[in-house]
Amino acid sequence: MQIETQRYRGYTRTGTLFAETTAECRFGGEVETVLAAYAELSPVRAEAEDGGVRILGRARFSLVYENAEHGVCRAEKGAEFTLKAQGECCSASLPRVRLRAENISVRREGASVYLAVLVSAQADLFEEREFEYLTGGELVTKREDLTVWSAHLLSGETEIADEFETEFLGDILLHTSAALVRSARCEAGSLVLEGEVNLCLLALREGEPLSLERLIPFRIEIASEDAAAGNPAEGRVSVKEVYLHADADEEAGKCSLHAELTLSAEGCVCSEERVDAVTDAYSLTHAVSLTYSELQTSCAGEGISLTERIAGRAALSSPIDYSDTLLAVTLQRAEGSIVCSPEGRCAEGVASATLLVKGADGARRGVEMSFPFSVPVSFEGECSLSALVCGMSARQRQEGEIDAEATLKLTLTPCRRSALRAVCAAEEGEPVSERDCAVSVCIPRAGDGLWELSKRLKKPPEDVLKSNPELEFPIREGQRVVIYRKKSLPAS
Repeated sequence: MQIETQRYRGYTRTGTLFAETTAECRFGGEVETVLAAYAELSPVRAEAEDGGVRILGRARFSLVYENAEHGVCRAEKGAEFTLKAQGECCSASLPRVRLRAENISVRREGASVYLAVLVSAQADLFEEREFEYLTGGELVTKREDLTVWSAHLLSGETEIADEFETEFLGDILLHTSAALVRSARCEAGSLVLEGEVNLCLLALREGEPLSLERLIPFRIEIASEDAAAGNPAEGRVSVKEVYLHADADEEAGKCSLHAELTLSAEGCVCSEERVDAVTDAYSLTHAVSLTYSELQTSCAGEGISLTERIAGRAALSSPIDYSDTLLAVTLQRAEGSIVCSPEGRCAEGVASATLLVKGADGARRGVEMSFPFSVPVSFEGECSLSALVCGMSARQRQEGEIDAEATLKLTLTPCRRSALRAVCAAEEGEPVSERDCAVSVCIPRAGDGLWELSKRLKKPPEDVLKSNPELEFPIREGQRVVIYRKKSLPAS
């Protein structure tokens, strides 16, 4: 028995691995009270190996504190960490790693203060895969046009700048930044990522901390031969470096701030390819054992961007009262996921920040605050969620209670998946005995299609239709199928 096969080869996303570890850093005894602590994480190297992905990363800790003289100071230190995301993996996989700081804890041991951050790592794996499939031969075949999404990985960098004027500042204590991709699309020969970076500054003005914020738009173009207009695309952007320069005019009481940001982008462009494959087959004369090959591919669909104003009663890490003065809101962040409820789908999560307050005794302290959000989304199917929170404010309307407000920006990216299953080999078995009667009447199974019926009868589909032109598919209960067989008269 002769068969014909072909082979498809291309890159595709093969899985995702997760891991957690802790990175820690020590600060000296000059720290009297911790006001705000921040950890910025960046991957240095990621290597796939049998059993998982080994990740080397770096954490940059920023600390704003009050010293023994009630002065507000800042300090920075770095630490390296390693972790391994366990799972079925091989050295041929290409990992793309995302790191996230889950939370920061502060502890004091003797004269030292230790900051520890829980590092959460997600490693998306891409690998070249093969898919062999039957295209023809001496069998009756059922053919289908299967969709394969082939992934093409891209990366690039760009620089953006922003300049604004504010009232006189004494010093910049801390800066944080977060980028959100609002749109990822392919244009002729390039992947275009557009979005916003939220740059937050914690500064000193007349000895007291205050918060400043800038929402800076960006557009990144990454050249790619595979980026044809209309191709599915996705991407993420991180802030690699931030350079701040301030020109102060004490006489005028003004300060001009210039910010230069280096953005790093990772993208994936998918090209749609069609595979004309045999998904089922049988022989008219013999039993056949079929072997199947399988492949799963995926691509990103067109994203949806939302902007919502959220508000709520904040949960506090320590109590406050009317004797406390609210100074600044810093280190704002948001985390969320898509959930299903009887009322429909929604993006649910928590918006958090550090609230700096000053007590009646003149001592400052940091209070962690958070409040939940729930935003309805009209979206079906599997999708991922990215969130950015900005413009957060806090007000003590009733003693001991903080009402918080913020602007929430969301990007929902759908995931389209294709599962391929096709015949890749066929082994001929025992001959099928042919009935010797000229006419047979068959009672088919209700719900069968033409292919299922023909395969069961071991007849070509066109012969079944020719003998039974009145048949309607799927088969209804009670229908009859007539099979005619040509008989040769014996020679006289």
